[in-house]
Amino acid sequence: MRRTNHVKRKFRRCLLSWYEKHRRVLPWRDSEDPYKIWVSEVMLQQTQVNTVEKYYRRFIGRFPTVRELANADLNAVMKVWEGLGYYGRARNLHRAAREIDLRFGGRVPDDEKALLSLPGVGRYTAGAVLSIAYGKSVPILDGNVIRVLTRIFHVTENVEKAEIRERLWSLAEDLLPQKRTGDFNQGLMEFGATVCTPKQPSCGICPVAVFCEAERLSIQTELPVRSPRRAIPHYDVTAGIIWRDGKFLITLRPPRGLLGGLWEFPGGKKEEGEALKTCLRREIREELGIDVEVGDFLVSVKHAYSHFRITLHVFRCTYAGGKIQLRECDDYRWITAADLERYAFPAADRKVIQILNERESGGWV
Repeated sequence: MRRTNHVKRKFRRCLLSWYEKHRRVLPWRDSEDPYKIWVSEVMLQQTQVNTVEKYYRRFIGRFPTVRELANADLNAVMKVWEGLGYYGRARNLHRAAREIDLRFGGRVPDDEKALLSLPGVGRYTAGAVLSIAYGKSVPILDGNVIRVLTRIFHVTENVEKAEIRERLWSLAEDLLPQKRTGDFNQGLMEFGATVCTPKQPSCGICPVAVFCEAERLSIQTELPVRSPRRAIPHYDVTAGIIWRDGKFLITLRPPRGLLGGLWEFPGGKKEEGEALKTCLRREIREELGIDVEVGDFLVSVKHAYSHFRITLHVFRCTYAGGKIQLRECDDYRWITAADLERYAFPAADRKVIQILNERESGGWV
């Protein structure tokens, strides 16, 4: 990781020059508004740029200022975010907007300590906002930057170790230019996303290849070093479309954890050796305190999350008795198919909705 100041200066110049010529035209790059930059950086966490673009435009169109986001209902925020995934980001944005409105008069703070005090704002997000929106000399370190730094500066230790991550933060800070820190940080991320890619880096057109130790040693694809991935578990999950008096039941997940703040068809994970229909009856009784008659199988859909996969098995059910108790959910509604677009659902439930809508026989009947 040791390089002379001369080499670091040349690296900065080459990267900034490349960024000026090759940076992508993206909607958040047309703005100096710290709020819009903050929203874009939150959306870009663990999500590809081409996916984020349409969601960003839709989100900013619906909530153009911190104050409008702060005053919005959480369900409205989740509905606009629906499909982008990692829903904790949306919940934290909403909570943080309310704090910014209350504590900072609706202005995204330009102080690192203040930013880090907000829900969902970590070191990376604070650095991105401060350097890009406010021009402050603060480093960033995301997956793209980690990949670039480990290859250029030959970091062969496991980047998941805390001490190695701190060394990379220090290196990122040491590389910062005195001016144009926002462009430099964006350049590092852009370079990692488009040239110094994970599996097939474009070393033949790399503008900083002369500085790259990994390219010299032909170990580009071996870096960065991470812990071996664990096998991804699979779970069978049941859900019921529970009918009563011409309407069916949806429930609201608590505003925390996986898929928090989203609506869903009630049900839950199958236990080992348990029949699907038995599982569904048990889960609904445990979660809502009601009994149902489990009828015809409707559809199964598969979905992958970051650390596990599921197959969701959906059945038509009929309400059989009991008063609803909110044991493991925050709210409920009896709705019709025409009401569905008012609510934000997880991707797996949206797949179910789409399939049932497309059935010629009318899957909701």
